[in-house]
Amino acid sequence: MVEGQGEGKAAFSQKSAEIVVAALFFLAGAIVVYDSLRLGTKWAEDGPEAGYFPFIVGVMICVASAINLAAVFFWSRDDAKAFVEVGQLKMVLAVLVPTAIYVGLIGWLGIYVASILFIAFFMRWLGKYDWWKLAAVSIGNSVFFFVIFEVWFKIPLPKGPLEALLRLN
Repeated sequence: MVEGQGEGKAAFSQKSAEIVVAALFFLAGAIVVYDSLRLGTKWAEDGPEAGYFPFIVGVMICVASAINLAAVFFWSRDDAKAFVEVGQLKMVLAVLVPTAIYVGLIGWLGIYVASILFIAFFMRWLGKYDWWKLAAVSIGNSVFFFVIFEVWFKIPLPKGPLEALLRLN
């Protein structure tokens, strides 16, 4: 075991992870089937209706998920095998939670300001860099991508109130 990865205690088992994943895929397939029925799944005079092929794919996803779910219950050999240990899960969540917050902030602050905060946060929290270094890198990164996307390629990215204040919209 790598140092700092866990206490050796399972956060949840492989069996429970397989059940959750199979159930989520079944739900996704069921949503596809439901919406395909709304669009129409028959063969019309001019060919298949809009929901014909998605319906087939949705049914295949549901069938595959049901088979995977049955396999977990009927053919699973090692019920106690750990999927992830507590320490490993903490390491994943240490990146996942700030990244989810970053994605949420893009809609409010714009991608450039949110990226400055995101990069600065990780540089300070994980790297313990000096403030001037994290300011230079995080601001420099956003300026670099602003020039590439907005100026050179003319591709507008989500902007927030700061860009509106600076008239960069």
